[in-house]
Amino acid sequence: MVRGKTQMKRIENATSRQVTFSKRRNGLLKKAFELSVLCDAEVALIIFSPRGKLYEFSSSSMQETIARYRMHTEDAQAKIPLDEQNIQQLKHETAAMMKKIELLEASKRKVLGENLGTCSMEELHQLERQLEQSVSNIRTKKMQVYKRQMDQLKEKGEALAAENMILTEKYKIEPEPRLDEDRDNVRCADISEVYDHVETDLFIGLPEARISSSAAAVAVGTWKYPMSSICYNLA
Repeated sequence: MVRGKTQMKRIENATSRQVTFSKRRNGLLKKAFELSVLCDAEVALIIFSPRGKLYEFSSSSMQETIARYRMHTEDAQAKIPLDEQNIQQLKHETAAMMKKIELLEASKRKVLGENLGTCSMEELHQLERQLEQSVSNIRTKKMQVYKRQMDQLKEKGEALAAENMILTEKYKIEPEPRLDEDRDNVRCADISEVYDHVETDLFIGLPEARISSSAAAVAVGTWKYPMSSICYNLA
């Protein structure tokens, strides 16, 4: 015979109610014991009968389990308001941040020359001053960068000059001859050329015959230096 399903409501008959209580109580205590042994769980069970009689089960110590329970519930109750407070604070901070972002976006559009139709004359003057200040700051920064680059180039030039001097002293590079020495060399070459054209042949005879011979040489195209030119070059 199939057992019918028990209805979940108060049993009106006192005897039946007491019998059911005894059976369910023993079953509940047995399940608590099995749970503590099989799962190594800390279990504490407290039961009061309809007449006020106490029945209890504890896997370790009832007092320690109750103290642990109270500590856990107090921490949980104290943590809930704190979490809610943090959530509310985060919501306010998020709203304030969103408002700042909107203001910055609007200011950015105005700087780019957009959405100026709603600006008053004072706002336009203020925007103009901000742009002028920005341009001034950019020019100042530009000059600083330019000066820094010039200083770096100057230091590099000085370093190269010092390195060139060290190499000159190391390899004993002779300086180029001066212009005066070149002029003296040219003068010596001219004098040598003059001496090459001066008559050095031995001539025996009257002076008139020598003069006639010289005149004949000029007539046929032989070039001779005059004595005045020789004296000038020798000087």
